[in-house]
Amino acid sequence: MAQDQDTAFADRDLRGARFDRSTLAGAVMRGVDVRGLDIDAPWLGDGALLVNGVDVAPFVETELNRRFVGRELRRATDPDGLRAAWAALERAWAEAVDRVRSMPAGAVDVSVDGEWSFAQTLRHLAFAADAWLGKAILGLPRPFHPHGQPHVEYETDGFDMAVFATTTPSLAEVLALRAGRQAMVRDFLADVTPERLAEPRRHPWAAEHQVSVLHCLHVIIGEEWEHLRFALRDLDAQEQAQT
Repeated sequence: MAQDQDTAFADRDLRGARFDRSTLAGAVMRGVDVRGLDIDAPWLGDGALLVNGVDVAPFVETELNRRFVGRELRRATDPDGLRAAWAALERAWAEAVDRVRSMPAGAVDVSVDGEWSFAQTLRHLAFAADAWLGKAILGLPRPFHPHGQPHVEYETDGFDMAVFATTTPSLAEVLALRAGRQAMVRDFLADVTPERLAEPRRHPWAAEHQVSVLHCLHVIIGEEWEHLRFALRDLDAQEQAQT
């Protein structure tokens, strides 16, 4: 089938182009200059990425697991594995918080290249815990803390953005919120059973769909690892800019 003219690029110069929240799934590149190409794909492990006929996705996953101790547990399916996965995440994030505290004042609020700041990232992870544990798994009537940081798309997804504060919370408030949500996940995992992991729950953003408790936990854990990677990447960028 012939390609649509809008999706066929030949003899084009796309140097410096940026693609955010876009899909290039199934895209084919032939005879391309990819020097300095920077790809950030959180779902890379869900499919193949071919470079000169070699699927590089497994190599990327192996390297990320080497850099982030405990990341290989993110898809654990049994209670002990999930508890170990969460403990590894808490250790990794504690190191990240210690690092940002050792940096110059204001580092937690710096946005690198338009991305969330470190503080906003912590607020988003609190929001993720509220959505997938507080709302989906536990069914709390008012699961969301006003200092959470949702994605903007929830404004058009039947989500009440008015529950969130218009002021920026202090770092102490953010860390207190973060600690509380980490404890909430830890406490839930402390006595979770295989039977409960298999229980169905309503998807927090699409109530007509059901997902398992295990799926909800995998979303939380996946969000934690991906945003840790983003946060450390941006802290590296801050430090490099200061040298």
